[in-house]
Amino acid sequence: MLSLLVASSTGSYAPHGASMAWRSDLLWGNILADAVLAVAYIALSLGLAVLIRRRSDFAFGWIFWCFAAFLMAGGVAHLISILTLWHPFYALETVIKGVAAAASIATAAALWPLVSRVISMPSRAQLTAANAELEALVKERDSALAELRHHVEQRRELEEALAQSQKLEAMGQLTGGIAHDFNNLLQAVAGNLELIARKPDDIDRVVGWSASALNAVERGRSLTSQLLAFSSKRRADFDAVRLGELVGGVKDLIERAVAPLCQVKIERIDPGLNVEVDPLQLEMAMLNLAFNARDAMPEGGTLTISAERRSGTVARDLPPGDYAALTLSDTGIGMPPEVQARAVEPFFTTKGEGKGTGMGLAAASTMIQRFGGTLAIESVQGEGTSITLFLRIATTQPRRVVGDDSRSDARIDLSRCTIALVDDDAQVRGSLRDTLMSAGATVEEAAEGNAGIELVRRLKPDLLVVDFAMPGLTGANVVRKVREEHPNLPVILVTGYADSEKLDSLTGPQVVVLWKPFEAQELLRKAVGLLRR
Repeated sequence: MLSLLVASSTGSYAPHGASMAWRSDLLWGNILADAVLAVAYIALSLGLAVLIRRRSDFAFGWIFWCFAAFLMAGGVAHLISILTLWHPFYALETVIKGVAAAASIATAAALWPLVSRVISMPSRAQLTAANAELEALVKERDSALAELRHHVEQRRELEEALAQSQKLEAMGQLTGGIAHDFNNLLQAVAGNLELIARKPDDIDRVVGWSASALNAVERGRSLTSQLLAFSSKRRADFDAVRLGELVGGVKDLIERAVAPLCQVKIERIDPGLNVEVDPLQLEMAMLNLAFNARDAMPEGGTLTISAERRSGTVARDLPPGDYAALTLSDTGIGMPPEVQARAVEPFFTTKGEGKGTGMGLAAASTMIQRFGGTLAIESVQGEGTSITLFLRIATTQPRRVVGDDSRSDARIDLSRCTIALVDDDAQVRGSLRDTLMSAGATVEEAAEGNAGIELVRRLKPDLLVVDFAMPGLTGANVVRKVREEHPNLPVILVTGYADSEKLDSLTGPQVVVLWKPFEAQELLRKAVGLLRR
């Protein structure tokens, strides 16, 4: 073989042209055929190479490179065949054909396994059908998601309605005690005012009687603010809360919930024990538990409230960590195991018809779970029940309320201030007018919303004092319309209303809310604070 290659490369053999007797028709026929095939093979090879380089994302790109190599080798072989017509370059031709043969074998070996894979791939029609099916699935998924969102919204609305009904039920159960307390407060106010009217010249005693009446008003304000908070529809507002202060603040309502046969005992709570909750929802949960405790002690007893810090695994359905355990324990009849196992089920109750909805423990459990906590029950028949609320320890410190001088006797001067006063209640309007004028302010009044807007346009006051809840055009609407023409006008919004969302939409640096009932000094202090901004 080596001698054959040497002989073919040294020119010992005749060129192909000699075997054709140098006939021009045969020579040019071979030249034309080989030239066309060479150009075609090389062009196809270069085209495939450019295609694969430009579109590297093509699947099976390597088989295209195999075809390109095979075609290039074939094209070069045909060019050599033209040269061998005149020169015996048979060794070079043999090498080129060997390369072409190797490329063809590699291409064929790679192609046949690929054929079965390509045949198994879906056709255009199948892909179109699959895309249509996928689009149908996507539409079905979107429809399911929309339905799920609708159900979630319905559930949220039902939970809000349930919470609101629980608040109303709680207020209904508190009605008797609250009526008694308000009668006492009204008696204190009326009695002291009557004493002042009888002996207005006895200055020292008038001061004492007025202080007693104001104290009764303050107690009434505290009670009504709690009731408004319970009855209002408001969004959850999780915040760091001092647990001891929260329990102390709701003590009065809990005492009314268990009165008159039961008493409330609150053990000392660590003042540094802070939890992350919505304070009003936690108070609502405690009030529901207090009602249950009262019903469990029909002959009277004691409801004890305590709290402590616990760490680690405190309950099966809570991750390990730091928690505050708020416990309400009664000395009542207790619960048998089968009742205890179903106690937090909605609408499960052992009370008679018309004596309860069975939602107290269920609502409390739901509220606590929203805080990232849980509720645990321990009960022994004949000895009592302990309900423990596990609450997350707050990671931040509660906001401190800075004290003010609202009760100070310091003289407030509004002598150079013009105030527009809008209130539909003549007695309240007269009281507010006299209070502001006593500080030297110039006050002009309006008895309803539209007149108030016209008053502001004409007077161009330094300050607007407006009642929130008025028939017709409400205080909220008055503020919005006035702000269109006087965006920087300071506003004091006077209200005894509980719609926190509407109030939140109005508050800002130039708007403050003053809750009824309030003291004259507080109104004056708010006015001075706004005018100094």
